[in-house]
Amino acid sequence: MIDRPRRLRSSPAMRRLVAEHRLHAADLILPMFVREGASQPVPISSMPGVVQHSLDSFRRAIADAAAAGIGGIMLFGVPEHKDAVGSGATDPDGILNVATRIAVAEAGGALVVQTDLCLDEFTDHGHCGVLDADGRIDNDASLVRYREMALAQADAGSELLGLSGMMDGQVAAVRDALEDAGHTDTAILGYAAKYASAFYGPFREAVQSSLTGDRRTYQMDAANRREGRREIELDVAEGADVVMVKPAMSYLDVLADAAAASPVPVWAYQVSGEYAMIEAAAAHGWIDRRRAIEESVLSIKRAGAGAVMTYWATEIAGWLR
Repeated sequence: MIDRPRRLRSSPAMRRLVAEHRLHAADLILPMFVREGASQPVPISSMPGVVQHSLDSFRRAIADAAAAGIGGIMLFGVPEHKDAVGSGATDPDGILNVATRIAVAEAGGALVVQTDLCLDEFTDHGHCGVLDADGRIDNDASLVRYREMALAQADAGSELLGLSGMMDGQVAAVRDALEDAGHTDTAILGYAAKYASAFYGPFREAVQSSLTGDRRTYQMDAANRREGRREIELDVAEGADVVMVKPAMSYLDVLADAAAASPVPVWAYQVSGEYAMIEAAAAHGWIDRRRAIEESVLSIKRAGAGAVMTYWATEIAGWLR
């Protein structure tokens, strides 16, 4: 007898019936950039179709996301002014905290409003923490700022704080701050396995990063797989409600490891470079855009992500209706 697996591929209906994984709108999270002082949306040249929102366009995009049925939005602020300690990150009237209050009001409970808890958008040196006298990242001084950011974001209404700075002990520090202030219901997303990746390039334009140099002393080395599991275990032990692998497509092995071992949900971030590559190839007619988008996100789900942060979230949700 010949084994004939092709029987289960014989028609669209059959393939749909036996599919092992599916995309759902509720599993998608849309990253959004909000620019202080913008009177209209500002296109991001390296990410065609993505913009830095004005407050008005931000409101419209939230309404579209809620109508599409996606799971949530992750907010990033683009401030007009920066300084060494990222003061704008903790200013109640800073762009990210203003945008958070708007998002909570506009979403009306239809979306999980999430905020990026990191200093890089707000510092004049572009690093994710504060610097010491020798220009090195001061891990523990950065944790003090993270605690302050956590309270500002929770006070603004963020339901989930995305700790993306990769400082040692960041989850424990933020969890303690939230508990002490009575924000016991605010969830923490630990960017546990975040790699020092070349695929973040377009994001630097999106947030108008001031970074010179790199972040290799605190983000993970691309060569290391076991270390990813260690970082995830640490974040879970410190109280993370969800953990993240970032980037997604070049780290599907790390994602699969995390999904197999983690007792809490595991998400993945399909980052700006992944988005830009597909858009660029599709613009040249080298690949089928929709099929490539769907396949790329499905591969992340197949590797074990419970939810995927992707710039195509609202568009994909429209296709799934």
